[in-house]
Amino acid sequence: MRTNRWGIAIAGVFIQIALGAVYAWSVFRIPLAKQFGWSISEVTLTFTISIFVLGVASFLGGLWLNRKGPRIVAITGGLLYGAGVFLASFSDHGLWWLYLTYGVIGGIGLGLSYIVPVAVLVKWFPDRRGLITGIAVGGFGAGALVTAPVATRLIQSVGVLPTFAYLGIAFLIVTVAGGFFMKNPPADWRPQGWAPNASQVLQRADHDYTLGEALGTWQWWALWLILFLNTSAGISVISQESPMFQELAAVSAVVAAGMVGIASIGNAFGRVFWAWVSDSITRRATFVVMFLLQVLLFWVLPSLASAAVLTFVAFVVLMCYGGGFGTMPAFAADYFGSKNVGPIYGLMLTAWGFASAFGPLLIAHMRQVSGSYRGALHVIAGVVLVSILLPVIVSPPKRATYRIRVPVPQQKDHRAA
Repeated sequence: MRTNRWGIAIAGVFIQIALGAVYAWSVFRIPLAKQFGWSISEVTLTFTISIFVLGVASFLGGLWLNRKGPRIVAITGGLLYGAGVFLASFSDHGLWWLYLTYGVIGGIGLGLSYIVPVAVLVKWFPDRRGLITGIAVGGFGAGALVTAPVATRLIQSVGVLPTFAYLGIAFLIVTVAGGFFMKNPPADWRPQGWAPNASQVLQRADHDYTLGEALGTWQWWALWLILFLNTSAGISVISQESPMFQELAAVSAVVAAGMVGIASIGNAFGRVFWAWVSDSITRRATFVVMFLLQVLLFWVLPSLASAAVLTFVAFVVLMCYGGGFGTMPAFAADYFGSKNVGPIYGLMLTAWGFASAFGPLLIAHMRQVSGSYRGALHVIAGVVLVSILLPVIVSPPKRATYRIRVPVPQQKDHRAA
């Protein structure tokens, strides 16, 4: 029976939309702080834990799907993610319970589920590698668009803790159902009549690297750092969007939630747009352009007071943030091959986890200490300016360029399950 690769892509997008609800975390910050007396930093740490655990779990999920196939990994991840969000509804037990359920259990589910569509679709679409990875994670960026207004209304009508219960059940159903569609193509599969052109050959690996070989190249670490820096910038804004909009533009929580929803479209759109652009101008040039844009935007952001202008600037910042996740899977597959992209890119996603500890905690701490977002946003602009050097100097690795062999668990062949 012939498999429709676009059907698998659609299922992957639905999984990512449910997972991307984590980006709506800022709408929970004020209600949780008011109800339980927790500080800004304490509530923000929940989001940080979740994203950090996601990065670690993505690597483990990449190793697991190479052994057992993607379906079991996706379904297990969906069960854990939905359960973690649901159990967060019992957080009146204490802040530690919120950290354990939404942060750790939900974060493990996020990581296991997130890596599956990325690793699967990059194999099904070698002819549209950048575009399809953008689509694969585009849904993740759109998750807040759906969740932010829904969660805000639920919080107002039933309270913040019951909202976690309703959302957890919905997320579990969507992610588990989508997980049943996840499977790898047959070995050495390629679209009928397609072959890479000369430009693609020059930008791609000369063989399929193992995880150990990839870690022995400086290029893997350069890509990790590019992803870390780009993610740190965008995730700092995402973690504080709602309260930052309320402070800078003097708008209500409901209006700020709408602004979060509109800005989140940039996250989703940027994942597809920049990934598509990278197929034409190369992944390297794409990151250079995104970094340049962010330097300007982070510098002017704290001086803005118009809700419309703030929303637009946040939209473009989140476009660049999402563009990093849309472009980097194809970047990794280009440089190290698609065969082991699950564990190779899965481990690279630890950059996301570390960024979640750097960006959000920096901006939350500086806001609490100084009473304003200006200093933190200007520091981030400076960091991004220096970051431009990395995509300028990175180039594809060759067989002769790696020397260090990093021991990793033995990997079995892909299974089309």
